[in-house]
Amino acid sequence: MEKSETAVLAGGCFWCLEAVFADLQGVTRVVSGYCGGARPRPSYEQVCAGASGHAEVVQISYDPELVSYRELLEVFFAIHDPTTPDRQGNDVGSQYRSAIFVQTPEQAEVARQVIAELTADFPQPIATEINPAAEFWPAEDYHQDYFVQHPRQPYCQAVVAPKLAKFRAKFSNRTKSK
Repeated sequence: MEKSETAVLAGGCFWCLEAVFADLQGVTRVVSGYCGGARPRPSYEQVCAGASGHAEVVQISYDPELVSYRELLEVFFAIHDPTTPDRQGNDVGSQYRSAIFVQTPEQAEVARQVIAELTADFPQPIATEINPAAEFWPAEDYHQDYFVQHPRQPYCQAVVAPKLAKFRAKFSNRTKSK
C-alpha cells in the first residue's frame, strides 16, 4: 500500500512549482491553490489583488518512501529565490512570497534545518516564512496542470519552462521524465 504525506509550499507563481513537482519521482499529486490568508474560498482575482492575504501555493502529495520532505525542500529552494520577500522575478506582491506551510512539528524542524544549512549558499538572507498549516483552497480548474495544458503560452515559455529545465538539469536522476 502506498504511503502518502502532504507538503504545502509557496514560491512565486504556482504554475512553476506545479510543473516542477509534478515531474519529481515520488510525488503522486500536485494541486495549485491558495493558503495563508483570511478570506474563505478566495478567487484568483482576489489573491492577485493582494486583498485576501493568501499566497499562491502547491499542495504536494508524496510517498515518503520514494522522496523525503527534505528532498522536496531541496528542490523548492533550488527553483526559486527565497531571498526576495513578496516577489519572484517580475511577479510582485505578497501572493508570491516564499513560504512553507508545515503540516507537522517534524516538517517544521526539517524546514528550519534546511534553511540553516542553505543560508551560506545565498548572497542575501533567506526570507522564506515557516508557517503552521493553514486552510488550503484549490485554485480554479483552469490553473491545474497549467503548463501541461499551455506550454506555448508566453508566461510558460518565459518563466515556467526555464524553471523546469533548471530542475531537470540539477535533479536529472530524480525526474519522472528522464
